Amino acid sequence: MKTEYILLGIAVMALTTYLIRMLPMAIFRKKITNVRIRSFLYYVPYAVLATLAFPDILYCAENPASGAVAAVMCAVLAYRGKGLITCMFGSVISVLAVESLLLLF
Repeated sequence: MKTEYILLGIAVMALTTYLIRMLPMAIFRKKITNVRIRSFLYYVPYAVLATLAFPDILYCAENPASGAVAAVMCAVLAYRGKGLITCMFGSVISVLAVESLLLLF
């Protein structure tokens, strides 16, 4: 890969990161009082994290079906109010179970 291409990529990513952090401060000078906008801004980090992590969850194992089972298991455990560690272990155990069952057949 050419060095210029890599440096251009780094510059574009740095500019994008800077703009994302700088624009809200430049646009909103005073405290945001609108409940809908505050709620939207509150949930943006969670939505971005889920968007980045979901494809990796589906393709974490040999079979995408076991990844889908892990995602469902994690969602069920999280809905029931379990913590992050419990969700993680539940997902890992479900992947191991599905992969073991798939090896038998």
